[in-house]
Amino acid sequence: MIRRAAPLAAIILATAIPAPAAPTAGETASKPADPVKVLVARLDLEKYKATIKGLTKFGDRRQGTDRNRAAVDWIEAQLKSYGCSNISRIKYQYSPSETRRPSGPTVSPDAASGGGRYRGTRGPTGVNTDPQLQPDEKLRALNSQPTEPGEREEVYCTKVGSTHPEEMYIVGGHMDGHGWGEAANDDGSGTALVMELARVFSSPDVKTERSIRFALWNNEETGLNGARAYVDQRAALQGKEEPAGSGRYPEPKWLGMVQHDMMLFDHGMPRADGTVSKQQRPEADVNIEFQSLSKAAAGSQELAWVFYGANEAYATDYPAAVGPHMTNTDSTPFMDLVPAISLRENERGREIGAGWDPQWHQPTDVFATYSDADFRLGLNAAQTTLGAIGRLTGATLTR
Repeated sequence: MIRRAAPLAAIILATAIPAPAAPTAGETASKPADPVKVLVARLDLEKYKATIKGLTKFGDRRQGTDRNRAAVDWIEAQLKSYGCSNISRIKYQYSPSETRRPSGPTVSPDAASGGGRYRGTRGPTGVNTDPQLQPDEKLRALNSQPTEPGEREEVYCTKVGSTHPEEMYIVGGHMDGHGWGEAANDDGSGTALVMELARVFSSPDVKTERSIRFALWNNEETGLNGARAYVDQRAALQGKEEPAGSGRYPEPKWLGMVQHDMMLFDHGMPRADGTVSKQQRPEADVNIEFQSLSKAAAGSQELAWVFYGANEAYATDYPAAVGPHMTNTDSTPFMDLVPAISLRENERGREIGAGWDPQWHQPTDVFATYSDADFRLGLNAAQTTLGAIGRLTGATLTR
């Protein structure tokens, strides 16, 4: 079994230090600035929104369609424009008739997915399959091509570490959606977050000690097939130098996997009549989840608290909450192999699964549905992840 706990624990101890406060009166100007704080400041709400908007021009990006393939090409072109030049693709076969593997741990019939308890009012959930429920005729036409079985592709790029290129953190989001909308939130918001982090870390003045892989999974909505294909194809390649003596590691050893799903909408529990507030609630938060029943639960929990600390240090508007019920997300195929967490707008099982987001897989999941208060929640999640990954990989700025 690959040893992971010791490196993660050592990195956590080295990074579990509050970000430097603003200089006080009498403090010397020679005190070094926190480079991670500088990087977090390079995230921008309008850039984040523009990246989500760019993804929505491909409609719901349903897997197995031309619009999905065009979106993969567009994502790759954007990554190249950021300077993230170490770009590759995973290719795999998918058929809708194949057996769907579990997307989380087995729980009792009355429990929420992932192991949580339902509380309070529950609203309806489901996947819209009726094109006539999409009132925008152009969007309806864009989404009209049905999925076909066959080859699938997903793209990733890598920031190579300067001193430990043989180790890396994987930062992921899934680029496919469904429901006859624009998949602006699920998962344009998570995909754009990963792309914005790739933009910031790929700046020529940024150096990291360890590598970072930015992965945009496909086929999440069909059972995490893209992430599973990555694990199946690449887990055994971890840490191998190819060719020997080259200093190149096509698949650095996994230190942790961080997934980002729908990030925009935390408007609270449904009311008694099933409706949900149209306004982002002031107490909205970024949910950081690990799976307590996974084989790597101890390391995953440690990683979750590192992200919680990064939110405290770097997020501008919304706090974070840590929970043990990670489920139905692309970090699931990794969770028994390596510390793995996911970030979302709400807890996946007992909140999203109870109807807290009425746009989930619906025609209303379009860019125009969301306000700046919603987009800012996604930006705060980006600040959280950039802060944590910056600390964990030893990010610095060069002159």
